[in-house]
Amino acid sequence: MRVAVVGAGNGGQALAAYLSMKGSSVSLYNRSRKRIASIMKTKMIRLEGEIQGAFKVDFATTDIREAVEGRELIMVVVPAFAHVDIAKKIAPYLEDGQVVVLNPGRTGGAIEFVKTLKELGVDKDITVAEAQTFIFASRLTNPGVARIFRIKNAVPVSALPATKNENLERTLLKIMPEFEVASNVIYTSFNNIGAVFHPAVLLLNAARIESSAGKFEFYLEGITSSVARVLERVDFERCRVMEALGEDPMTAKEWLNYAYDVQGENLHEAIHNNPGYQGIMAPPSIANRYILEDVPMSLVPISSFGKMLGIDTPTIDSIVQIASVMMNKDFWIRGRTVETLGLSGKTVDEIRRYVLEGVL
Repeated sequence: MRVAVVGAGNGGQALAAYLSMKGSSVSLYNRSRKRIASIMKTKMIRLEGEIQGAFKVDFATTDIREAVEGRELIMVVVPAFAHVDIAKKIAPYLEDGQVVVLNPGRTGGAIEFVKTLKELGVDKDITVAEAQTFIFASRLTNPGVARIFRIKNAVPVSALPATKNENLERTLLKIMPEFEVASNVIYTSFNNIGAVFHPAVLLLNAARIESSAGKFEFYLEGITSSVARVLERVDFERCRVMEALGEDPMTAKEWLNYAYDVQGENLHEAIHNNPGYQGIMAPPSIANRYILEDVPMSLVPISSFGKMLGIDTPTIDSIVQIASVMMNKDFWIRGRTVETLGLSGKTVDEIRRYVLEGVL
């Protein structure tokens, strides 16, 4: 299968090499040359960790048209705050029959992406889908070298609308059976575990990150029992909003068992029972995607839907507010909301009809 990977960060390079290993023809796009300079020369990406070896891609490029032209599957692997920009860049070059998957969509990713394409007048017969989380825990270790700490057992994915899910089965699932088709993008968007595991942990470890430049294990040292209790509360509020939208949520503890086969009496114990988190270090700065992506693109939309549906999210709101103060950015304005997603004032039935059938 001819696949384009859009974004050459921690996840993009790992995914490009993984797809090549599995026999796909892979192009890799990145907006800047610096990150992919070595790959442009060698056409090789080396994997370490759970998979080891060097794997060849067709080419790496800073020309998005070249990257996506003639590709059946387009895997977008960029922070969620860049989704609109990517939609604008690829809009002129999309072709009938192509499948675009956001890896992951965070909360409302596919809705935002489709809305952007419609505003740009794109009338091609394409499928836009979003994954619930990224398939790997991975990090770049050197130019053209990515370490995969763990491949998740399964990752839910769904198209918008859900009537196009069959297109995922003939493309994405054909080459990556780790994905499982979910009922709709409410399920993938609001089972966004990054919203639970990233922002609060980073904020509650901010002093340690700033004083040590992140020289500690993010999950295994950064999540103590008291921090885990905050995460449990964030998770509770997330699940309540999801239930109000008519979908059964997967709790964070249940997700750890689903994705990594780990269990525990509580969230703290389950996290610390996960060998997939071993060796994952904290970011060197709080100016990191765990805040810059997950607050505006995960927590803000969950809070926004909660407000529209009459569900209080005080813990989530507190994290958004503290992050806004610490980063000197108003994430309430910068983030996805029911207004920016075009869903303000819609009933639950209307929202569900949109994600299931595409009728709004």
